[in-house]
Amino acid sequence: MSVVIREGREKSLLRRHPWVFSGAIQSFPEGEAGVRKVVASTGRFLAWGWFDEQSHIPLRLLSWDEDCKPDYDWWRLMVRQSVQRRSSFFVPDSPTNTFRIIHGEADFLPGVAADVYARSIRVIISSRPAYENRNAIVDELQSLLNPQSIVLNTDPAFCGIEKLKEVTEVYPDGADAGETIVRESSIQYSVNLLGGQKSGFFCDQRENRNRFERYVKNQTVLDLCCYSGAFSLHALRGGARFVDSVDASKDALESLKKNLSLNPDLDASRLRTEKADMFEYLRSMPRNKYSVIVLDPPKLAKTSKGLEEAKKGYKDLNRVAMEKIQDGGILVTCSCSGALTREDFRTVISWAAKDAKVEAQILETLGQAEDHPIRLAFPESEYLKVFILRVLK
Repeated sequence: MSVVIREGREKSLLRRHPWVFSGAIQSFPEGEAGVRKVVASTGRFLAWGWFDEQSHIPLRLLSWDEDCKPDYDWWRLMVRQSVQRRSSFFVPDSPTNTFRIIHGEADFLPGVAADVYARSIRVIISSRPAYENRNAIVDELQSLLNPQSIVLNTDPAFCGIEKLKEVTEVYPDGADAGETIVRESSIQYSVNLLGGQKSGFFCDQRENRNRFERYVKNQTVLDLCCYSGAFSLHALRGGARFVDSVDASKDALESLKKNLSLNPDLDASRLRTEKADMFEYLRSMPRNKYSVIVLDPPKLAKTSKGLEEAKKGYKDLNRVAMEKIQDGGILVTCSCSGALTREDFRTVISWAAKDAKVEAQILETLGQAEDHPIRLAFPESEYLKVFILRVLK
C-alpha cells in the first residue's frame, strides 16, 4: 500500500522538500510506521518516504528514485556520502578538530545530527526513522572513521512528539566516552559528551567567532548567554580590554573557567563571569559600560507556534542592548530559531532600533559554518542568523 498525495498538493514533493503534513495526504496504509511508496492521486510515483501517522511530521521523504527503496544499506550510503563531503576537515594537526559531519535533512538524513570531537563522535537523534535506523548510522561511522567512541542520544525536545524514549547509548560498549579536549581555531575546549546542551559544543558559530575577533581590540565586551565561553575566549585573543561573561547556568560558567585554564596564553585576569538571567542582566546594567555586546541566546522559538512570542523576546533583548551600548558600539546579535527567517529577524532588529531611538548599520550578515550546509529544497536548514551591527546614537 502507498501513501497517496492529494491532487494539487504535489508541488512541494516535486521540489524535493522532505516534509509532508497531514493536509496534503489523501490516503495512507494502516499499520506500523515505516518506509512507504508515495504516489500522486493519479498513481504516479513521487518518492519513498517514512510514514508515521503519530508523528508531528507524518511523512518524511527519503528517496526520489523509485529503484532505490531506503533500507539498511541506503542509510549507510547516506552517512558515508555526508562524511565524505567533509573530507577537507579531516586534516592531521589541524587547528580545528571538532565539526559537524551529518546535518539532518540538509544531508538527506532526517533527524540526525552528528559531530566529531577529536577522536569521538556524538550523534543526536530527533526522529523516529533515524532512531529505528541508528544501527546503520553507527555501523557506517565506525567503519569509516574508527572513532574512540560514539555517544548517541535521543533529543529530549523531540522525544514526546516522536514517541521516543530519552536514551544514551555508547559504542563500542564500555568505551571511554566522558570528557574530551578539542580544538577550534587553535583554542582548546573541554567537552562532556555525556552531558551539556545539545551536541555539547556549538561549532556552527566557528567562522562567526573568528570574524568577531576583528571588532574587539581594546574594547569592553559583554558576552551574554556565553555558555562554555567560545565568544569570550575569542574576545580575549582579539585583545579585548576586559570581558564580562554572563549565563544563567552555573555549569556553563564552570565550563568556561575550565576552558580558560586550557588556554594559558589568554589573560584570564581580563575576564569576569556572572550567573544571571539575560533579560535581568541587560535591564540592570549601567549604560555605556560596554562597547561590544554579543547576544547569542538559546532557541526562543522551538516551533512555529511559539514564533510570535519569540519575536517579542528577540526585540526586547536587542532593544535594551541598543539602549545600553556605547555610541558607535558593536552589537553581534544571533538567532538559532529555525522558525524565524533571516528576513523576519532583520525586521525584528529594525523594530528594536526604532524603539531604542538609535540608528543601526549592518556591517556583516553571517550564518552557520559550511559543515552545516543549507539545502535549497529545505529552507528550514538555514537556522542560524547572525548580524554584526554598529549602533549610532
